[in-house]
Order: sequence, then C-alpha cells, then structure tokens
Amino acid sequence: MRTSSNPAFRNLPTGQGGYAGFERMGGAAGGTAAYRQGSAPSGFGQAPAGERALTIDDVVTKTAITAGAALVAGVLTALSGAYFLVLPAFLVGLVISLIVIFKQSSNPALILTYSVAEGIALGGITGVLEASAPQYAGIGTAAVIGTVGVFVGMLVIYKTGAVRVTPKFTKWIMGAMIGAVVLMLANFVAGLFTPGGLGLRDGGPLAIGFSLLVIGVAAFSLMLDFDQADRAIRAGVPARYSWYIAFGLMTTLVWLYIEILRLLTYLRQD
Repeated sequence: MRTSSNPAFRNLPTGQGGYAGFERMGGAAGGTAAYRQGSAPSGFGQAPAGERALTIDDVVTKTAITAGAALVAGVLTALSGAYFLVLPAFLVGLVISLIVIFKQSSNPALILTYSVAEGIALGGITGVLEASAPQYAGIGTAAVIGTVGVFVGMLVIYKTGAVRVTPKFTKWIMGAMIGAVVLMLANFVAGLFTPGGLGLRDGGPLAIGFSLLVIGVAAFSLMLDFDQADRAIRAGVPARYSWYIAFGLMTTLVWLYIEILRLLTYLRQD
C-alpha cells in the first residue's frame, strides 16, 4: 500500500484501509486485483453515469491554472510593494488549505483562493528580499525557474520510469521528510538558546547542504503526487477532482519554491 507525503493526498477518503482515495484494498491481493480490473476506488469512486471521468488533460489544465494564479498574484504583489499583505495572505492560505484537506473539497473557488493567497505571501516575501540588498535582485525569477525546472525534471523521471514509486520508495521519502522536520524543529529550539541554533539556517556550508537535502525531499515528494494523480486517472474518478489534485501539487510547489528561494539567498550572501 502506498500513500503520499503530501497531506492533501494523504487525507483523501479511504475505504477498507486502502490506498488513499483511489485504490480499494479489500486485502493485499484481492484489493490490488480489483484495482487492476478497473473497479471503483473507495472514497471518490468511479465517475457516475453522465459525469465525465478524470483525464491527464484535466490535471494539467487545473494545475496550470492554480500555479498561474499564484504566479500572477506573486508578481503583482512584488511589483506593487504591498508587503503588508504577506501575513494575512499566509493565514488565509493556511485556513483554506485546512478546509480543503479535511473536507476533501474540490471547490474551484476555494482552491484558486488558496493559490492566490500563497502567491501574494510568497511574492511579498520575495519582494522584500529583493529590495533588501543588491545581490538579491532577480532572486524571485531564479527561484521560479528553479521550481519549474525541478517540477519538469521530476515529471520526466516519473514518466520514463527512471525511478519507480514503490512502497519502499514511499517509506524512504516519508522518513526523510519526518527527519527533516525534526531537524528544523531542533534547530529552532536550539536557536532560542544559542545564536544560529544548529547552523542549519545560518547560510553556512551546513545550511547549504541541509537546504539541498530538503529540496531533494520536496522534489521526490512530487513523484508521490504524480503517482497519486496517475492512479486517480486510471481509476476513472470524476473529472471534478482534478481541482483537488491540482491543489495537492500546488502545496508541494509552494514548499519547493520556499526552499529554493532560501538556498539562493545563502548562495548570494556576501
């Protein structure tokens, strides 16, 4: 049984202890066989009569719309200097993400609002950073290019089968994610008592190495998201869930952008 490190996908409704949202597992062998035969996955189920089933074009289109909305909102925020919106936007994004995740909502308005809110927050942070010192000029563009590059690269790796999403692979990624979060928390706590904490976020060689590690974990998490989307398509879930899948991919892209932006600040420090 495989699941995703992405909380959006991990909390999809499940049936008999099965694959999150998309795969029915009425037993290790029986459930897998049922899935391969095209039976309806638990939680979402196959598209009912009169409703179109999910396609790859649906996922690509909705992901492009959500990412595009975030990009436009971010650029406008950075250019306008409306940096006071960063905190409110982050809070709005957090609240909406919790609503979408726990309600498994595929409401386009909610998901687009989340994307715009995250775009405003990230655009504001990037704008403040670029205005703070000459060496940070254009860092936002570089971070966007890096994020898109990682996304495309991981998609190619997934589609070519160069790295396969297996239960063992999933466990490794989730273990790496938990480890990274624990180290971040330890660094934060240590920072309350010692300047720089454990040195994981001070811009030094250790911080650069740690940031590269986290980027790697985020990148391979995208493969788990791709696998979830691929299984949803093969299972024939309703097309409306393309918005929810786009939301799940967007949460990983936000995380990836933040970490790439952080790494670039380290590399550009005097």
